[in-house]
Amino acid sequence: MSIDLHGHSLAAAHALLNQALAAAWTRDARILLVVTGKPPKTAFSGGISRRGAIRGEIGHWLETSSYADRIASVRIAHQRHGGDGALYVILRRKK
Repeated sequence: MSIDLHGHSLAAAHALLNQALAAAWTRDARILLVVTGKPPKTAFSGGISRRGAIRGEIGHWLETSSYADRIASVRIAHQRHGGDGALYVILRRKK
């Protein structure tokens, strides 16, 4: 399963993430690909890359989600799946 959050407001992205987690859990999906998008090229300042707004919040959203105890890990996606602009949310197996 996957969800593309880039281009959404923070509130809309948060709500969509929660819906996607619920759907993934219901469907027994083990991996949810979450596309957050990369920060605009103008976000690079003095050689330092800044994260986009959604990417900056997603860790907090996942930690405080009602599905937090069902998340095994979160990893940066492979380049073919979005690289730095996407994450794999690995869900635990149902008991």
